[in-house]
This record gives sequence, structure tokens and C-alpha cells, in this order.
Amino acid sequence: MSKQTQLSKRRAAGLLVAMGVVYGDIGTSPLYVMKAIVTGQGGLQAVDETFMLGAVSLVFWTMTLLTTVKYVMIALNADNHGEGGIFSLFALVRHRARWLVVPAMIGGAALLADGALTPAVTVTTAIEGLRDVPAYVQLFGTGQQAIIIITLAIITGLFMLQRFGTNTIGKLFGPIMLAWFTFLGLSGLLNLTHDWTILRALNPYYAGMLLISPANKVGILILGSVFLATTGAEALYSDLGHVGKTNIRLSWPYVKICLLLSYFGQAAWILGPGQARQGNVNPFFAMLPANLTMAAVIFATVAAIIASQSLISGSFTLVSEAIRLKLFPRLFTTYPGNAVGQMYLPAVNWGLWVVTSSLVLFFQTSEKMEAAYGLAITLTMLMTTTLIYAYMRQKRVPILGAGSLTAFFAVIEGIFLVASAAKFWHGGYVAVGLALLIFLVMAIWYRGEQLVKQHSQPLSLSQYKPQLARLRDDQTIDKFQTNVVFLTSRMDGDQLERQ
Repeated sequence: MSKQTQLSKRRAAGLLVAMGVVYGDIGTSPLYVMKAIVTGQGGLQAVDETFMLGAVSLVFWTMTLLTTVKYVMIALNADNHGEGGIFSLFALVRHRARWLVVPAMIGGAALLADGALTPAVTVTTAIEGLRDVPAYVQLFGTGQQAIIIITLAIITGLFMLQRFGTNTIGKLFGPIMLAWFTFLGLSGLLNLTHDWTILRALNPYYAGMLLISPANKVGILILGSVFLATTGAEALYSDLGHVGKTNIRLSWPYVKICLLLSYFGQAAWILGPGQARQGNVNPFFAMLPANLTMAAVIFATVAAIIASQSLISGSFTLVSEAIRLKLFPRLFTTYPGNAVGQMYLPAVNWGLWVVTSSLVLFFQTSEKMEAAYGLAITLTMLMTTTLIYAYMRQKRVPILGAGSLTAFFAVIEGIFLVASAAKFWHGGYVAVGLALLIFLVMAIWYRGEQLVKQHSQPLSLSQYKPQLARLRDDQTIDKFQTNVVFLTSRMDGDQLERQ
């Protein structure tokens, strides 16, 4: 086998891994984004061509500006020895200013809150697709109780598996997600062929006009639902260390095209002739042929499980990074399996399970969960933008260029935050409350570490070098492993905390 062939195979394998690890969250967005947009407008009977063109245009440009430009093109450059995410970014710039720890803690807390919401939203939405399967309706009816029971069973099983590691099933994630994105693209394309005129939405004119059009009943608040299309962008950056920036950048175009085909296909189906304009239906499942609905529900459920797995693993990594930065209490950690970097934190795992299951029981339906979803992640994105500015200045990017670029994203994300904040009393308060609770834990622990550091008496190891040298050369004293190992969590250069 030639060297070129081996490199090509390794590259293909890397792209496949990226499919399974990086895009779980954003890859399940088509399950609920268009449904949330249409529901906010008042249902299928309340939408027209002007509205749908503008809605899809907003989705397209949101994904392009935030996911593609900000994260794939810019944020991936800010890697800390190959690691990504808001805490890795903070580790790169923390010496520039002490106050940067605040946006890092806010962003990290909001991202952890999002980690609890994602399994609840994605799995519930996928299981709700069973309502479009006649055999299921005959057995269980259209009530929500069976949906909740199935969702809780899946979520519980997922969290129970974490302690064993995910090496074996992890190898299947890539091919499954590749098939999932291909399914998204083909199903969307099938409906798009009935109305190619929906491609006019690529023009940003339709996005801008919808925000001021009387056809849009909620005005700028529609952005709160549109933003759900890009919630996985922060997770994409956090998974940089698992797959590398090159694999992300090479695989993203295919993923984005498939996602957009699904959104455009759903819009074409909604505007198609003879569609039922009554009832609360999910366009994602409704646009499929009836004989494929059951298979689609199963496929969507598997994709939702993979998305949830990615967020759970990401939460373990996030907490581990926070512990290393002295922003979080030290927790018991195990390393199941043979995969590099794979870890399991029991306290985090079961804490997420309790919160996620409680969210399912509290909100009952995916429609109500969507109100809480998105608000937390807008905070994380804004905090990441703040840290990116500090990083760009550290890399000596001119202040005008760095300021203009980050101000551009900050304005966009600020508008999304305002739009999402309108959901506060409809469920958003849950996400904010979770993030605030995690932030308080971080803030208290960080302040405690600062106080300990202020009152500790450092000891320089340098002054003991001669003594250590004499010990090394002394053949009359037996040497043991414990003679030269000293475990400490507080060391700065050669300064060690006095015990």
C-alpha cells in the first residue's frame, strides 16, 4: 500500500470520526428548528410564502455567519495545544487580565446548563415523531405520557452506560451520523424538487425584510427560534481536541449542505399544495412518505442519542478543564476504555441525569423545552466572543481589526440574546437558573482558591537542589519510588505550597 493511499485512508477515518463526535448537537437541529419557527408564528395555517422565504433565509445566514465564519474559520485557530472550548480559550488569555475569568465562568456555566437541556430536547422531539406512526397511535394514542416514559427510559439507559466507556459504540457514531446527514440531505432534496423557488432564500434580502414585515407576527423575537439552528456551534469548538481543526473544516461543508437541504425541503413542503393547515405537526416527519416515518423516528432517536452522548462527554471534559483551572471542586474521575482523553466523572454524570430527567418531567413536551433551549448558549457565544477579542489582541491583531470583527459578532449575538430572553418566563428561566447555580459554584471555588493562595506560604524547591543531589549520590540509602514523588495541586514554577 502506497504512502499516499495510507494518508488518504487516515484522512477519511478522521473525517468519519469528526462526523460522529462533533456534529451531534447541530445535526439534530432540523428535528425542531422549523417546528419552533412555525409554532411561534401560530401554526401552519398562519404562514405564507413571504414568511417561509424569510425564515429559511434567516436560518441560512445565521449558520453561515455564526457557525461557519465565527467558529469554523476563526475560533478553531485559538487552540490550546490542540484543545478547544471556552476554558481552553481562557487558559490562553488569562494572563492578559484577571477579569477575563468572569466571561469564562459565565460561558462555561451556560454550556454545562446546555449539556443538561440537549438530551431532554433532542430525545423528546425524536420520540414525539411516533405520533405520525398509525400503529403506535392505535396502541398508545396521541397522549404525552407514553412519550415521556420512553424518553426517560432512553435517557436513563444512556447515562447508565457512561461508566463503561464508549469505545465500542463510539466507533459506530461516525458511519451512523454520516448516514444521518445523508438522509437529511436526500429527504430535504426530495421535497425541494417540487419547488426550487425556495432557493431565493439564499438572498439575505428576504431575511432582512421578514424582520420588519407584517407577515412576521412576532417581529425580531423570531430570532429566538432561528438561533436553535446554530446551538451546536459552541460544542463544535469544544470538540476540537478530539478530532483536530482540519477534520472539522473539511467535513463541515458536507454537513452544512445536508442541514440546509433539510431546512429548505421542510419549507418547500410547508408551502406545497394540498398540505393540511391544521394541527400541530412537525414538518421534519410530516414531509416524509408515510411508509418511512417509523424508520425516520428510529433514525432520529439514534441521532439524538449520539448528540446527547457528545454533550455528556463534552460536559466531562468541560468540568475536568474547570478543575485544572481551579474553577471547580476536585471530583472523583475514572478513565474507562482505551480511548485517549475519555473520562468519567460519576458526580457530573448522575447530576446531569437528575437534571435532564427533571426537565423532561417538568416541561412534558419538546415545544415547551425549546423555550428554555438556546437562551443559555447565546450567553456562552457572547462570552466566547469576548475571549476571542483578547486572544486576537494577544496575537497582535490591530485593535481596529480585532475590535471591528468581534463587535460585529457581539452585535449579532446580542440581538439573538434579546430575542431569546423573551422566552424567559416561558421556560428560559430554567436554563438561566441552572447556569447561575453552576456559576455560583465556580465563583465561590475560585474565590476560595484565591484566598488560600494569598495566605499560603510558598516554598522554593530550588534551595533543596544540593540536598537532593547528595541524596541521589548517596549509595548507603535505599531508593524507593516514594522518595522522589510529591503529589501537589498547588505549584507555580519552582514555588510549592508549604505543607
